[in-house]
Amino acid sequence: MRNTLATQLIFDLSQPGRRGAVYPSSDVPDRPLDDLIPASRRAASAPALPELTEPEVIRHFVNLSTKNMSVDTHFYPLGSCTMKYNPKRHERLAGLQGIVDLHPYQSVEHSQGMLEILYTMQQMLAEIAGLPAVSLQPAAGAQGEFTALLTASAYFRDLGETRTRVLFPNSAHGTNPASAALAGFECVQLKSTAQGFIDLDELRAALDHRTAVFMVTNPNTLGMFERDIPQVAKMVHDAGGLVYIDGANMNAICGVTRPGDFGGDMMHYNVHKTFTGPHGAGGPGSGPIAVRDFLGDYLPGPIVVRNELPADGAKGAPVKFRYDLMMPSKSIGRVRSFFGNVGILVRGYCYLRTLGAAGVRGMSENAVLNANYLLAKLKDVLPVPQGDRCMHEFVASAKPIKDERGISAMDIAKRLLDYGFHAPTVYFPLVVPEAIMIEPTETESRETLDAFADAIRKILAEDPAYLHEAPHQTPVSRPDEVRAARTPVLKWEKAT
Repeated sequence: MRNTLATQLIFDLSQPGRRGAVYPSSDVPDRPLDDLIPASRRAASAPALPELTEPEVIRHFVNLSTKNMSVDTHFYPLGSCTMKYNPKRHERLAGLQGIVDLHPYQSVEHSQGMLEILYTMQQMLAEIAGLPAVSLQPAAGAQGEFTALLTASAYFRDLGETRTRVLFPNSAHGTNPASAALAGFECVQLKSTAQGFIDLDELRAALDHRTAVFMVTNPNTLGMFERDIPQVAKMVHDAGGLVYIDGANMNAICGVTRPGDFGGDMMHYNVHKTFTGPHGAGGPGSGPIAVRDFLGDYLPGPIVVRNELPADGAKGAPVKFRYDLMMPSKSIGRVRSFFGNVGILVRGYCYLRTLGAAGVRGMSENAVLNANYLLAKLKDVLPVPQGDRCMHEFVASAKPIKDERGISAMDIAKRLLDYGFHAPTVYFPLVVPEAIMIEPTETESRETLDAFADAIRKILAEDPAYLHEAPHQTPVSRPDEVRAARTPVLKWEKAT
């Protein structure tokens, strides 16, 4: 039962003179407004703000919130986005007074606790990646890509080499070529094999003295592990280039294998995806990078370092440390203010410390188990062109269903909203026609996965004409998303 009155536009609920709070009269002498704010800096009239009581405001926003989908209220099988549950314990810990009230300009002496957290986070990320040098600065995965490419550019420049090209497979995340272009490189896209893997012949033909970096996601965007990655890395290294591992899918392999061990020279993490944190609405994010030792001197800074303090002479006294900030000797400079997105880094730190090494591996194993379980439940009604097995996600294709009955990937996605599920990612990657990219994550129960599979089966049995008009139970059905993105309406105006 919904309160439909409360969810009207807040301006329409407004009545002149209503207040949520009444302030007491000022007990200090009045001053002319012109003395406080010059007339040239003031609006001609007061803004027409809504006037409501406190209960009306509370009911309005609480009832609106129940119309939203969120990880706390719904299953979010967004492929490639890893929308998994965020433990509330980590939210509470990241909100402790000593963390949220720490000013970034406070001295190193008064920031030792935070610096210890960040140093430990650097060390844990280095161990998981198999790459020893880490910068926490990048604020998101795409900025991590960009930062790593700037690091590679500085490295080659220092060697006196002119390398201008970045290679990537056609199944890559769109941020890969975007980051490469922004970093000043020429982008070269390679075709994948029919099975969805890196085509070694394509790669061999593209490699030459101009190659700076080969960017690859492993597991790849189709949810499959690139089995030839050691050979790929050798080919790139033999050509003098570097291998960049897009860490967007690290939640499938953490604790099982490491990018540094299978040939990667650089990678980024999506801390908000792999190690939990609020995710969506444009942020917040965190995209630290890990690189090989010979690239460490070029990382953006400052980096947190730990220095052992001189012994106090007492026998058996514990070793004490001091944490400091250090700029790498050939650093590319800063890519973000201060230390990075500390709030998300603290949440990731709590997640890793909570799980420990065995728990991190278990996270990945359960993510892979859940994805394969859902794949097995759906592949007889929703074809999966590449692979009977997957890693943490898989890409189905609605093309045969569309050709036979006219039901598109978008029809299925929209109808799922009526069943109480957020839609999977659709129409990505582009190499799969009518793509439906599904990632259940490790935090979902078997009952949730069964219910989701059952909903898909019911939808595919429904009348196509009915599905073309879905969703049927949401306030807005099918907005013109292209128009909304290109000509957004970002303000409300009272009708006259």
